[in-house]
Amino acid sequence: MKESSRNRRLRVHKEGRAILISLFILLFGINMIFYFSGNSKFDFGFIINFVVSIAAFCFFLHFFRNPLRLIQIDDDGLVIAPADGRVVVIEPTEEHEYFGGKKMMQVSIFMSPFNVHANWYPINGIVKYVKHHSGRYMAAYLPKSSQENERTTTVIEAKSGQEILVRQIAGALARRIVTYASPNHQAQINHHLGFIKFGSRVDVFLPLESEIFVKINEHTAGNETIIARIPD
Repeated sequence: MKESSRNRRLRVHKEGRAILISLFILLFGINMIFYFSGNSKFDFGFIINFVVSIAAFCFFLHFFRNPLRLIQIDDDGLVIAPADGRVVVIEPTEEHEYFGGKKMMQVSIFMSPFNVHANWYPINGIVKYVKHHSGRYMAAYLPKSSQENERTTTVIEAKSGQEILVRQIAGALARRIVTYASPNHQAQINHHLGFIKFGSRVDVFLPLESEIFVKINEHTAGNETIIARIPD
């Protein structure tokens, strides 16, 4: 049903390059101040600051990692997880923004700061709708975050004609949602839909009759885990 491959070489996402360069310059400058103001080359304050700086830079480097994941599927109805994380919601719900209150099957994936934060297209098709909403920054695992937090909604029409909605939601730490999708453009698995910085959530709204393959608290790998199949 699917084949996937990974490249283990460390790759940094383009959304993190400027941040990492700025952070490196800042930390380098701070360490130089400690180094030249200390009583010796092995001043205790310099050593502590150096260790903390290395740990901080490694955390940000890990956060902005961009693993190469390629998947091949032989069923255009399969829906692939758009994000790394943990499944926190699987339930029928009314979707009002685009579907006008129509009942849909909602699958939500919560991303911690330690997950890969790139988001992938979950299905092949055509982007029909993209809209960004300003909002609050509640914890992303709370149900209200789907409607009240800063978020971006993207709707994709699959090859079968069925439409699915993907909603990127900012969390308590996240302060920027990046979305590459635009109306009438091709949506393709293996390609990035966007990126959310520092912990958040992705909701996927599927036709109510969809077959769901994941369970609550199950961990997903973006562009690898099959979460559902939509009806033809």
